[in-house]
Amino acid sequence: MAHKESARIGVLGAGAMGSGIAQVAAASGCSVVVVDSAPASIEKGREGIRRGLARDVEKGRLGSDAATDIEGRIRFVSSEGEQLSAFAGCDLVIEAIVEDLAVKQRAFEALEAAVGDDCLLATNTSSLSVAAIASACKRPGRVIGLHFFNPAPVLPLVEVVHAITSDPGAVDRGRGYADSWGKVTVIARDTPGFIVNRVARPFYGEALRIYDEGIADFATIDWAMKELGGFKMGPFELMDLIGNDVNYAVTSSVFEAMGYDPRYRPSITQRRMVEAGRLGRKAGIGYYDYRNGKDRPAPTTNRVVGAEIFNRVLAMLINEAADAVLFHVASPKDIDLAMTKGVNYPKGLLAWGDELGPSTIYHRLVGLQDRYSEERYRPSAVLKRSAREGRRLSE
Repeated sequence: MAHKESARIGVLGAGAMGSGIAQVAAASGCSVVVVDSAPASIEKGREGIRRGLARDVEKGRLGSDAATDIEGRIRFVSSEGEQLSAFAGCDLVIEAIVEDLAVKQRAFEALEAAVGDDCLLATNTSSLSVAAIASACKRPGRVIGLHFFNPAPVLPLVEVVHAITSDPGAVDRGRGYADSWGKVTVIARDTPGFIVNRVARPFYGEALRIYDEGIADFATIDWAMKELGGFKMGPFELMDLIGNDVNYAVTSSVFEAMGYDPRYRPSITQRRMVEAGRLGRKAGIGYYDYRNGKDRPAPTTNRVVGAEIFNRVLAMLINEAADAVLFHVASPKDIDLAMTKGVNYPKGLLAWGDELGPSTIYHRLVGLQDRYSEERYRPSAVLKRSAREGRRLSE
């Protein structure tokens, strides 16, 4: 196997994620081949890399010669259907195509036929089962998850996902590549949403629930989470940036994969936004109207209402992180690291729970469960134990 700095890396898919991953690998000295069946996607991916590198040069983060070298290490190839021979000789191939299980399975079957026996195969899926994707391969042990966050050249986190079929050596190799590219890596079990997309669900879901109840409008909820909670963006701003279609799809996927647990139930409000084409910034309108320079509505800056909003959303987030500990999704350390590095939370949620006191969070949830008589607000067994025994959540 080649040294990680001079490895041959393949990326299947020239979209925003695929081209971003290609840039990350090339910036660390790897030669990269990006394969896509759509010439328009290839051109868009190539141009996206050029713009990103030019921006880095303009801001002084990169020299012009280094930017030229990085671009020169990336080769784009247009594929004919599932003809992936351009990946022959690669040490690692990362798939970054549409979030559709059947499509990914066909891709991995074709990938396995195109690469050598020593090639590591990885999927960048954000919510699908890595084991299900790997089932298309004759040697599923070499298939892992390497979940980057968008934009990949900027956000530091990579979730390294080990499926029940993944060989431990394959997981170690995958983490080694990501580490050598300067990424912050965490190990996650192959469970719905992995760490970030599971633990972050209440940030959106509970904010939507608060809106649905008429407690506050979008602007006020966003204000409360930023002003009182220290979050860089409010949930509605962030959903507009991500895209309501993408956010709703991830929520629906996690809801289904978790056996329709009411804790993850998608919001009717968000569903209607998607149905109306109000997808957020990319559509010009979502929770906020971005057309023709329209001003954003002013929040109601009532700190009592704001505290109610913030405390409720935070309690649900901490509870979700505690449940991720309960079900061994990842270590407490990796859960907190993932939330600060993957979605830029101001603090690790488990450490935040320890700071406020597990008993305080537990009783907030008990109060919500008593008010609504819903399983949605049931406290995690880990939170309950910590509250009763005086134990730390982050241990």
